[in-house]
Amino acid sequence: MGEADSRTKAYEVDEHPFELRHEVKRLNARLDKIAESLEKSEFKDILENYTDPKKRIITNLMAGISRGLGLSLGTFVILGLLGYILSLFLNVPVIGEYLGEIKKYIDANS
Repeated sequence: MGEADSRTKAYEVDEHPFELRHEVKRLNARLDKIAESLEKSEFKDILENYTDPKKRIITNLMAGISRGLGLSLGTFVILGLLGYILSLFLNVPVIGEYLGEIKKYIDANS
């Protein structure tokens, strides 16, 4: 009991009123900053999404479908543009002959 009295006596308001008020103001300011940053990060929404398995499954499923569709469409567009650009080089002497052979091979196999 003597130890508890000595610990509480070290932080008595009467002995250090200015320091304690200053410390409380500083801690309140830090807590306000933490609360503001949590509100900005929408921590509550993140916590709800990760604690509800149905929401997590649906979110991950939609993300996977979106990534797959985006990858497929992006590949289609890039390969189409690449094919068009390469077709412009058919009249170039060395490259054109090589590309012409590739085109004949593709036409024969399709």
